[in-house]
Amino acid sequence: MKKLAICPGTFDPITNGHIDIVLRSLRIFDKVIVAVAKNPRKKPLFPLDKRIELIRESLKGTGNIIIEPFDSLLVDYVSSRKGIAIVRGLRAVSDFEYELQMALLNRKLSPQIETVFMMPSEEYSFLSSTMVKEIASYGGSVEGLVPPPVEKALKEVFKRNPDV
Repeated sequence: MKKLAICPGTFDPITNGHIDIVLRSLRIFDKVIVAVAKNPRKKPLFPLDKRIELIRESLKGTGNIIIEPFDSLLVDYVSSRKGIAIVRGLRAVSDFEYELQMALLNRKLSPQIETVFMMPSEEYSFLSSTMVKEIASYGGSVEGLVPPPVEKALKEVFKRNPDV
């Protein structure tokens, strides 16, 4: 039986820290689904289809990865895909409290699904999509923080609409 993990998130946009976690997850699991949350409450910069497109471009050529949207309770989605684990990245202690609460809630809802926490590589331990968008909105360079397709998309969106 193949071990399938789900790496969920809004990915608005995907960063090199996200990519790091997804690729390192493949060392543990046979297949990883990058599950892109619709989550309109977060008011994403990029629409869902654009976020999926950017992730596909960023992970092009990487095997055993599926990229798809989801819009349901995470444990229900993981069960429907026959996943055994949820992979979550932890950057700092500040992430831990929220992620622990979510993991415990998910375990209560679906005890057969494990949550695996992974720390990003050191060079990405400070990185967040929010910070990347802020830097890009002021015309700062996000090179090395996001994959090239994301860097290009950020430049385009802020060039077209600097007040976003």
